[in-house]
Amino acid sequence: MYSERLTVPLRWWAQGTMLIATFWLAAIVAFPVHLFWVPTLLTAGALAALALALSAFGGARVAVTDHGTFVAGRAEIGVEHLGDAVALDAEHTHLVAGRDADVRAYLLLRPYLRRSVKVEVTDPADPAPYWLVSCRNPERVVAALASARSTS
Repeated sequence: MYSERLTVPLRWWAQGTMLIATFWLAAIVAFPVHLFWVPTLLTAGALAALALALSAFGGARVAVTDHGTFVAGRAEIGVEHLGDAVALDAEHTHLVAGRDADVRAYLLLRPYLRRSVKVEVTDPADPAPYWLVSCRNPERVVAALASARSTS
């Protein structure tokens, strides 16, 4: 049906790498020559931590499965428990995530993705009134949800 990963932009990788390289250059100058390996090992660890953090943050998945499930990060809900889905532009996403937000809502937001989809939850047992999920193609998510609801 539909699936995407909310991967971080390439510039985050480049900026993080350059920041760590800057720290390495500053440290390599400060350490004695025979101990150059100390900042180098610390830099390797920092690069590994950066890769792990950016991969984890950008590993969130948004999907509408063939089995009639809407997946947003670690959360899943059957489409039979969903109401209207609306694609939001950057301005409306900002409002719904901020001033007009409901504290009970489920949010999967990424700062590098300006648009989102707002999906009403109709299950009375679910405390969340809606899900607000960042995505690159909110119109395609809305279409996939409509298609999944019509087939279930």
